[in-house]
Amino acid sequence: MEEAYRVSLTVESEAVQLDWLIAPDYYLYRDRFKVTANTGDGNRTLPAEIEPGLMKFDEYEGKEVAVFYTTTRITVPIGDLPNEFILSVRSQGCADAGLCYAPNTRSFEINRQFGTAVEAAPGAAGTGTGGTTSGTGATGSATGATSFGLSLLFALLGGVILNLMPCVFPVLSLKALSFASSSGSAHRHHLHGWAYTLGVVGSFVIAAVVILIAKAAGEQSGWGFQLQSPTFVALMAYLFLVMGLSLSGMVYFGTRLMGVGQGLTTHSGLRGSFFTGVLAALVASPCTGPFMATALGYALTQPAAVSLSVFVALGFGMALPFLLLSYSPKLANMLPRPGVWMEKFKELLAFPMYAAAAWLLYVFGRQVGMGGVFFLLIGAVALVLAIWLFQNLPQQRHWRWFVQASGATAAATALAVAWIGADLRSNDAWKTYSKELVEELRSNGQPVLVDFTADWCVTCKTNEAVALSREGFRAAVSQYNVALVKGDWTNEDPTISAALAEFNRSGVPLYLMYPADPAKPAEVLPQLLTQDMVINAIKRAAGDTGLAGTP
Repeated sequence: MEEAYRVSLTVESEAVQLDWLIAPDYYLYRDRFKVTANTGDGNRTLPAEIEPGLMKFDEYEGKEVAVFYTTTRITVPIGDLPNEFILSVRSQGCADAGLCYAPNTRSFEINRQFGTAVEAAPGAAGTGTGGTTSGTGATGSATGATSFGLSLLFALLGGVILNLMPCVFPVLSLKALSFASSSGSAHRHHLHGWAYTLGVVGSFVIAAVVILIAKAAGEQSGWGFQLQSPTFVALMAYLFLVMGLSLSGMVYFGTRLMGVGQGLTTHSGLRGSFFTGVLAALVASPCTGPFMATALGYALTQPAAVSLSVFVALGFGMALPFLLLSYSPKLANMLPRPGVWMEKFKELLAFPMYAAAAWLLYVFGRQVGMGGVFFLLIGAVALVLAIWLFQNLPQQRHWRWFVQASGATAAATALAVAWIGADLRSNDAWKTYSKELVEELRSNGQPVLVDFTADWCVTCKTNEAVALSREGFRAAVSQYNVALVKGDWTNEDPTISAALAEFNRSGVPLYLMYPADPAKPAEVLPQLLTQDMVINAIKRAAGDTGLAGTP
């Protein structure tokens, strides 16, 4: 958390200024700040001067709240405090990707005489500044050892609890039920247990290494960092959808991966157990166990060896139930015997997969907007079509090439559409259309791009994705100071209807590029756009006579 929210203190004679530097796509809540001082006789809340902040609708609060992006400053009066005291500041923040942190408190030893602020060890706010210093080294060592031990314990417990999460439980359940339908030897069961454990632990170690490398390179990375990538979220949503369809019996693949059936009694079954562990670790990434936050927060602030140890404990905890099952005949004998109920139970387990896919779709929408959600849903349709083509069209030799080509094309389309959707970003720079607004903007010598659109207009949404949401477009808008105005015709609006009629149009899309010179008429752009086409129109409107192209 401290990597995403950096704070520096300036100590003056009468006040302390706390300047926050907030990582991109992260924010801090204004009303979660609390500043206290400890002078040796208890904590005292200080009146802090906090900036107004930006109003944002918060899904967790269910209302508009004040938040800070990028930077903010807090000024704390200290005129009536002694020369030396401990200042503690509590804060809480979230990422736009939908991940939130627990409230965090940091303490600083303040010396007014010398104007210094030194960050104190956790828990220092609860002690006075006086007293002897003998034995602090031993105490610190004991505290560190305790924190490390507790973090390992919490990581182990968090890993165990991960198995109960809706993302992971169906995978573990199918793997456990495979024991009920197998007659392999005890030694064979042990091997499957360790193969599964290796897959889980290895995946967590790889995730830890990626995080540590990213942090060493200066990136703001932490557990769940991969969910900040819309592309990863899109692919995970696809994965949960396909797993749900497989469990529902609508598609038939992945059974060997999950180790169901006779896989436990063959050599390939060991590979199946290993990759089931990999799959379980992968689908666990959107889930967070209640003991994980403390352990992982501690791990990511420690040296690499300590961090890796905590991640190993987390993975081992997640694999532990299945590993115990592979070693305990009593537990294995307690599993229900095979029967028709297993198929029905497998179908029931599909619904947590669908729920996880729906939740990831919501996260994706928060990251890129409804335009991206539309593209992701189209990609999901293409993916299901690819599976249907592979499984249902005739497989005779003279048809095989057609089936394979059609299925591969549909799968490639799904990935391409997901990539397009993930590349979109919600753009709040668009102002709501009115004729008066356009005239006012032009009177200020500003080029104006007007987009008449509607949510039900497929052409409009395609143009937004391929031309009006890309980095090159945004760079051109910034470079030439273009005002963006949107006329939303999703619902009936006489004002927009009149504007369309003025240009002899009866429907959307309609794109108007008004030059900076108010005396010049608007340029009507084609109904099918490309990014370069829009950038060139922006350059013409701004009076740039240079070569067209992306700025």
